[in-house]
Amino acid sequence: MNNIVKVSVSWLIALWAAYIFLSSLPYKFSGAAEPLHIFTTLGAWMSGFLGETIGGLFVQYGAYIVGGFELLTALVLLSPIIWRQKREKLHCIGGLMASSVMAGAVFFHLFTPLGWVVKWSEDGQIQTDAGLANAALSILLLGLVLVWLNKKA
Repeated sequence: MNNIVKVSVSWLIALWAAYIFLSSLPYKFSGAAEPLHIFTTLGAWMSGFLGETIGGLFVQYGAYIVGGFELLTALVLLSPIIWRQKREKLHCIGGLMASSVMAGAVFFHLFTPLGWVVKWSEDGQIQTDAGLANAALSILLLGLVLVWLNKKA
């Protein structure tokens, strides 16, 4: 693959993933209705087999932990802006981080009561959204592409 194309594709993927991660942070850190519903649903599900303590901690701190990891991942993906000579290594690591966090998201959307289309209530109105799951799947796959593009031969 042509190096200019490889670098361009790598940056496009990194920018898309960073955008997805950074744009979700205000919701995760502010106690918005959708993340509150997501982490409450998952915490209740976890309580069934990991116990009330683990489930309760996930409800209370899950959004902050996931959001913190997403922030760190976005910073790794964007850091070659400063350290240009380390782009391949940082995009490879960032792609692995992005795929890891989104593998968890895809798992929770597929195998828990959360579902692919998330339904929650905001101001008494039922809301539905498959965008979160679709974005998670796109970042999972594109993160793997990022690793492949930037791995050492």
